Amino acid sequence: MSGKLVAAPVTGADTARARADHALSAAPVLEALDGIILGKSRELRLALACLLARGHLLIEDLPGVGKTTLAHALARVLGLRFQRIQFTSDLLPADILGVSVYHPERRGFEFQPGPIFAQLVLADEINRATPKTQSALLEAMEEQQVTADGVTHPLPEPFFVVATRNPTEQTGTFALPESQLDRFLMQIRLGYPDPVQERALLTGIDRRSLINQQAATLEPEHLRVLQQAVPAVHVSDALLDYLQALLAHSRDSRDYVAGLSPRGGLGLLRAAQAWALLHGHAGVHPDDLQAVLPAVVAHRLVARAGTGDADPGRALIEAVPVP
Repeated sequence: MSGKLVAAPVTGADTARARADHALSAAPVLEALDGIILGKSRELRLALACLLARGHLLIEDLPGVGKTTLAHALARVLGLRFQRIQFTSDLLPADILGVSVYHPERRGFEFQPGPIFAQLVLADEINRATPKTQSALLEAMEEQQVTADGVTHPLPEPFFVVATRNPTEQTGTFALPESQLDRFLMQIRLGYPDPVQERALLTGIDRRSLINQQAATLEPEHLRVLQQAVPAVHVSDALLDYLQALLAHSRDSRDYVAGLSPRGGLGLLRAAQAWALLHGHAGVHPDDLQAVLPAVVAHRLVARAGTGDADPGRALIEAVPVP
């Protein structure tokens, strides 16, 4: 015998078992989140899919509907180091990224990392800061690094930004630049709870207490395994045809100010792969693509005045038939 180890061929059963294992790994996470954020199962699954796809999440809604609670719960359940940054009109980029401090005894500067150096960062009320401060997040969100004084500092792995945004009609808000919006893979809304869930909130344990009592159900190392599995989820040529038809319609239609960019198309594909992984699918189904599409395009597609498309994602799904 040569003593050389030969890798066993990967069979269909192995692949199916891996899919099932990934779906089962995510199940305790979703169960824990469902116990904290009541009646928002779909939104929680979108948030987790966004994280698995290595994207960032924007939550736009009224104050008090659970946006901050969702970010806290995600960090706690996933065992991630958490930092909350309250965005205000006087916040400076250095308050987010960090600053170089001079040490006389060493006769040199030393970089002091800011709150962006965490695994899950909550950018709370991001549109209450000026566009200059908002743009401080661009390199961090795109490159997972921060450059200060010509030196690049890597951010932790995994790295996930959850930003909350108040409705733009509220006072004291600034519009998010398109370049900043495009760095978010998804945008979701939580909305008001239904009467049954609201009664449970009113009579149940305080959500903060529940979060503090919650143990991590998934280690960061296992989370990275799930993230690495997302690009391996099979995508058929027929599914790519459907995806390209959706992209083409968004660009050709006169209903939208501008169509989806190639980055938007790539994000849509990766989000659909993450959704399929969460549900143990062998490959990406059209239903997986349709499930994530409204959240991926909500902040990217702007309907022209008079078109009446309050939900561009839903309108796009209805306009393009599945091949």
